[in-house]
Amino acid sequence: MNAVPSFATQATLEGLISTLAQAGAEDRMSDPFSPAQWSVLFPYLQLCPLAAGQVLFTRGASDRTLYLIESGSLSVHYEDDKGRLRLAIVGSGSVVGEGAFFSHRPRSASVQAAAASKLWGLTTLRFTELSNRQPALALGLAMAAGSVLARRLSNRRRRVAAT
Repeated sequence: MNAVPSFATQATLEGLISTLAQAGAEDRMSDPFSPAQWSVLFPYLQLCPLAAGQVLFTRGASDRTLYLIESGSLSVHYEDDKGRLRLAIVGSGSVVGEGAFFSHRPRSASVQAAAASKLWGLTTLRFTELSNRQPALALGLAMAAGSVLARRLSNRRRRVAAT
């Protein structure tokens, strides 16, 4: 990962909650939590601001961090067997990294910021801690991210966005 993460602060909680509530994209993540539950979850997240053009991760990377997109847009791309570039744009209110997060496999595509973006990362180590301390929250987050993955995989056009 090329972004420099920092731990979340309570003061920034409202931005992510508001984005999830207002997002209208087909592959948006539903908001499974109350504000009190977000307050418990938020310390497990890391802020990852990206400048336009900055790479979040590359195809083949073994990192399994799940990213919630608060603002901006991300370009998902890779070259297939015939050298063709496949693209998807993923915007605020959705997630990236869900494919590797669930599959325990390397990243299937590269992701970079198409515009300045604000993401919140959840590493597998922090997710394990969350699972041990707050299993209901961990399950709710996994189900919400899994729902995005299922919608992307069922939509041929968006399938490439499963990273």
